[in-house]
Amino acid sequence: MKRPLRSLLFVPGDSERKMRKGLSAGADALVLDLEDSVVPTRKAIAREMVSAFISAEKANYRGQFWIRINPLSTTLNLPDLAAVVRCGPAGLLLPKCTAPEDVARLSHCLDILEVREGLPPGEIAILPVVTETAQSPFSLGRYANESLGRLMGLTWGAEDLSAAIGASTNKDTAGQWAFTYQVVRSLCLLSAKACNVQCIETLFSDYRDPGGLKASCHAARREGFTGRFAIHPDQVPGINEGFMPDPEDVAHARRVVAAFAEAPDAGTVGLDGQMLDTPHLNQATYVLRLFESFGSGIATTGV
Repeated sequence: MKRPLRSLLFVPGDSERKMRKGLSAGADALVLDLEDSVVPTRKAIAREMVSAFISAEKANYRGQFWIRINPLSTTLNLPDLAAVVRCGPAGLLLPKCTAPEDVARLSHCLDILEVREGLPPGEIAILPVVTETAQSPFSLGRYANESLGRLMGLTWGAEDLSAAIGASTNKDTAGQWAFTYQVVRSLCLLSAKACNVQCIETLFSDYRDPGGLKASCHAARREGFTGRFAIHPDQVPGINEGFMPDPEDVAHARRVVAAFAEAPDAGTVGLDGQMLDTPHLNQATYVLRLFESFGSGIATTGV
């Protein structure tokens, strides 16, 4: 199991100061943005800045460089790809992805551009945002049936979906996700697990609420999410901590593994008055591998 990316910090691609500040944030990945945080008149400048920045810093940075490109549905996408593939980012974040065919289309473009730039085939991974259009949630069940070798994970977003469906808010009266967004979030999680890839939680918008962020990360991890986007460097430590398995979970997992090791021919074992079987062993093994991988340094691509 490769180490998941716990924290992915968004940084505007047209700000040298913010990109450089991001290097010391402790994020598993910096996501240099060419989409929403860059105004149309600065897109071309941002492409060149991002490519030059990654080329200069890649050898020394312990995390990964990712780039959020513009959607496939825009005329900005191909210029993005033509400009930034040459710097060899770890992956591309694909916004407003409507279906697995979009991932395949982007992958075919990368196949060609990697050859042009002399990069190893398949080196650049893809992380699509799969809930930002009204159409996209209906294709989530199909990702697992496609051959998408570059697929690193799936992630979801609520802001663009709100705009797409004409909603005045994406929260309910209690401040939690409204039902529509709960549904697409859950479908994204299930689709990612069916693909055996990461599911990255969407951003936590209030960067001045570290307690709320940490609680939200713990809850997301318990559901099966393995990482989260950050919109401010101050969020990175809380996200990294929030997606580490709890000490109690690690201790319990070790006891489960030990119980099965003591009875190698048994399909079930008893522990603390409960009968445990193979799914419990698999979950315990996953928790321990996750804990050990995070304990050894910065993450690498995949699950």
